[in-house]
Amino acid sequence: MKAIEYQSVSKKYSGSSGYSVDNVSTTIDEGEFVTILGSSGCGKTTLLKMTNRLIDPTEGKIVLFGEDISTLDEVIVRRRMGYVIQQVGLFPHMTIKDNIAVIPKVLKWDEERISARVDELLRMVGLEPEEFRDRYPAQLSGGQQQRVGLARALVTDPKIMLLDEPFGAIDAITRLNLQNELKGLHEGTKKTFLLVTHDINEAFKLGTRVMIMNEGRLLQFDTPAKIVRHPADDFVDTLIRSARDQEAFWEAVRV
Repeated sequence: MKAIEYQSVSKKYSGSSGYSVDNVSTTIDEGEFVTILGSSGCGKTTLLKMTNRLIDPTEGKIVLFGEDISTLDEVIVRRRMGYVIQQVGLFPHMTIKDNIAVIPKVLKWDEERISARVDELLRMVGLEPEEFRDRYPAQLSGGQQQRVGLARALVTDPKIMLLDEPFGAIDAITRLNLQNELKGLHEGTKKTFLLVTHDINEAFKLGTRVMIMNEGRLLQFDTPAKIVRHPADDFVDTLIRSARDQEAFWEAVRV
């Protein structure tokens, strides 16, 4: 089943001479883990934000599970998706339990259901509920806070998860561990994941398919293996070469 369809989607901000997203048309199937790869300013975050109506397209339309999102209330659209950002965005004055329970409280879940769901999700992201539910964000490491952000995004069991460079501000070892856990989480839930990154290794490791963007345009969308074997143009080829150069460096210094 088609989870997300981009139909000639473009975005041009007021005062800008060009398009931030330029005529993107493609489809993401339910259950895929899609990564969006590109340098800063290529349009990948704008595309993600248009998917949950934080930004509306200038042209074209986005369809989720057969529904044109421009015809839906934007709050309803956002509640149907989980959204995780690099800065996490936890409320510092609220406990971890209350941070995760923000939307369930808005939806008027009863306390027993909220508590059970919070504990379930904390365990899912590798945090023991007894140890973490009553702590505050400042008492957690960056990696632990990102786990809480992921739990909060999953709380209403959305079919689609949007992740905007969620590990960009985390140290390399924690980042690697969280990548592995996120990949396992996706395999266990079979939700549709859409993750933005500027890291080619992260994009190719996590993505069942990878969207490569540059200057607002979608250059290639395929499996990592097919992109490596058949880069669509010089820009994609340069990305592949940069990754291979890094690999060659580590091979050269291997003891």
